[in-house]
Formats: sequence, structure tokens, C-alpha cells
Amino acid sequence: MAELDPFPLVAIDPVANGQNEWVALCLRIQPGANLAQELQAVFGTPDLLAAIAPLDGLLMLDHPAALTPPVLALTPANRIGFVVAASTLAEDGVARRLTELHELGYRLWLDGTPPAGVAVPPALRTIARDYRRDGLPPARPAALFGPHMVRGVDSVKAFADSEMAGFDWFSGDYPCDPATAGDTNDGTSRRRILTLLGLLSRDADSRELELQLKQDPALSYHLLKLVNSAAFAVSTQITSFNQAISLLGRRQLQRWLQLLLYARQHADGLPNLLLPLAARRGAQLEALCKDSGGDRDACDLAFMAGVFSLLDRLLHMPMADIVADLHLPEHVSGALLARSGQLGDWLRLTEAHPSRADLEAAGITPADWWNSQLNAYHWAIQVGRNV
Repeated sequence: MAELDPFPLVAIDPVANGQNEWVALCLRIQPGANLAQELQAVFGTPDLLAAIAPLDGLLMLDHPAALTPPVLALTPANRIGFVVAASTLAEDGVARRLTELHELGYRLWLDGTPPAGVAVPPALRTIARDYRRDGLPPARPAALFGPHMVRGVDSVKAFADSEMAGFDWFSGDYPCDPATAGDTNDGTSRRRILTLLGLLSRDADSRELELQLKQDPALSYHLLKLVNSAAFAVSTQITSFNQAISLLGRRQLQRWLQLLLYARQHADGLPNLLLPLAARRGAQLEALCKDSGGDRDACDLAFMAGVFSLLDRLLHMPMADIVADLHLPEHVSGALLARSGQLGDWLRLTEAHPSRADLEAAGITPADWWNSQLNAYHWAIQVGRNV
């Protein structure tokens, strides 16, 4: 297969269930004449399925014509599902082709409202809706054929409406809605983490750090659980805070404390969906910084900016107040407050789905953007499952 130039631009959106756990990633490539070839380039990426494991990939399609035999050879039915525009059922042969894919073991979602007067094949009863575009269907979808998915869920109200309407999987910006972002019943651990981050930034003695942790057994537990998790590939079991510092160093400790800001505050509480989002931003900004030639310190600060970019949503505080309390470097503060500078440009890109023009202006190729996304999601998936 000839290498495509440029590499396709891929938009990725996480999908969560009602228990605030990521269950899949939606992938969409801008449709065009070479879509089948572009799909081969994307799904031919080495270790793509391993990178997103154990999540599945949901490929968004305006039409199933791009699902050629070479594409299907790269998209195993046990890992990749297809979300196909329901409007295509009006075309000759589409219903038959989708039924064939179902018989091959592929999971299919009909996206949107089927055309009036068009019969939907019995096998195609799993649905997807775009809350922004379509709203919710008047009839509750049959639970037997789920999980049914709704996209464009951007508020806690939209999430509640969708769940009540019988949907199981949700994608959108609702984790960032101030009405639902974070658990504010007890901010003690988060305040202590911010204190610890301040101590680390001024290179405080290890005994000062340990004293703070001893005051919060839950925080100590979460920290040790995280540093021993698969996300960080630690070969030696770490059983104490002093051991964590001596074996892993303050740089890694600082990263884990940044992520622990987003950890659930109660053992029986739901996971915080801001955690994997913050982890993904941090990891992607670090990758972009490294690709641009940034040194270790610059990459650490890029990671910090990505993780901290959601603190205003988490803590229900103005970002200006948070930045003032943390005494961050000027360029990090500028990125968080005004999206200024190169770091701010990168952060803005991670907050949306950039166009080719956006990437070109930032000096990033689509291939480098894809790799930074994939690596960031891989890390965020692991972190989200271990905190």
C-alpha cells in the first residue's frame, strides 16, 4: 500500500458508561474520495489496537462503502464497531451490506433517524444519536439491542435526559459541566495535594512531605496504589512514601500528585471523568513538546499545563486564583490563563478537534498529531483504570 501524504486527520472522542468508566473511543476521519485508503493507513498503525486496549474502537462512517476487504482485514470484529449514518438506508444495497457486516460479527450502530418509510433490518436495532443535532428519539430504544450511544452530551442535564431515555454510552463535554465536575463534598485531600505540590516546587525536605501525607491516610493509599499500578511499570513493590521518593524521584512523584487531584474522594464514589481527560491532555502536551525538541524540564512543564488545565472545573475556582496559589512559571501561567505562547497553542489544540490549517499553523504534521493522540490515550486509559 502506498504511503499517504499527508496522513489522515483523525478525531478521537472517548465514550463512557453510566458508571463514569471509559468503554470505547470514537474515531472519525473526514470523508473523501480516498477514505478506504486512509482507513487502511490509520488501522494499519502498528499496535493501534494494543494502544487502546481494553477499550474498543468505534469508527464513525457516513457510508459503509469505505469498508472494503482490506479495511475489514485490519478491523477485527471483536475490537472495532461501526457507527453508520442511518440516512444511508435509503440507498439500494446499503441495508443488505450492513446486514452482511452484522452476520460477520461486527457491532453496528445506526446513527440518526432512519429515513421515513424505510424498513430497518431486524439485525440493526442498536442506535446512536447526536444530542446536539438530533435530540433524543420519542421511543425508548430496546434494551435488548444495546448498548445504545448518544454523542454531543455537553451538560449534566443532557446526560440525565439521555440516561432516562434508555441510552447506555455517552460522549461529550458533560464531565466539564460545573454542575457535575468533581466531588466537592470534601476538598481536604485536594488542598493537601496542592500543599504538597508547593513543597515539591521549592524542593522541601522529604520529612515535610511525609508529614503532610501522614495526615491523610486516604491520600497515602491512593498514592501508593497509583505508583504501583501498571500505568507506571514499576518493577519493585513500593510500600512507603520515602521508598517512592528514593526509587522514583521527585519528578514522577510530582506527576502522580497532579493526577491525584482528580481521584475520587470516597472509596464508594464514581470515578471522576476529568481524570483521564486531564491525563490525556498532559501526556499529549508532553509528546508535542518532546517532538519539538523540548528538554526534560520543558516536557515536565508541558505535562503540568495539560493536567492543570481542568483544575478550574474540578475545584470550582477561577483559574487565575489557582495559578496565583501555585506560583507557576510565567509561560505556564500564560498558557492556562490566556492560551498564550506555544504551550497555549498546543493546549488549545488538545481542547478541540483541530483542522489541518490549525496543525499547520502550529507546525505539527497530521502524522505527529495522530501519534501524540494515540500515545496520550494509551496512557490516559491506563491511569483511568488505576486511580
